[in-house]
Amino acid sequence: MKRAAAEPRRQIDFSRAKRGAVVKPQSGKTKISIRLDTEVLEHFRALVEQAGGGNYQSLINDALRTFIRQDSAVEVTRDVVKKELETTLRRVLREEAAAYNVDKPTRTSGRYPRKAS
Repeated sequence: MKRAAAEPRRQIDFSRAKRGAVVKPQSGKTKISIRLDTEVLEHFRALVEQAGGGNYQSLINDALRTFIRQDSAVEVTRDVVKKELETTLRRVLREEAAAYNVDKPTRTSGRYPRKAS
């Protein structure tokens, strides 16, 4: 087998070179460094391997995005249910008050007037 000869050193002019990444990052993406449990990384890497390739970091990003949307959907649902319960409770209280012939409070006193029997 023939041995490859080393290329002679050449002088490279770095005077106009720029520091930083060669490939520009995508807009809307931020590079960070975080520590994840080994179990979490193994899970997402296994998913990529099962799929036949891809990027486990994108899967982690998608999982986090889904969680955020799910959490906000829960908050919206909680607010809707709260409003519906409040409306129902007010209706039931009005119906019950009417059944007992209780008048509405007056604006000036804030108290319920007594019914004359």
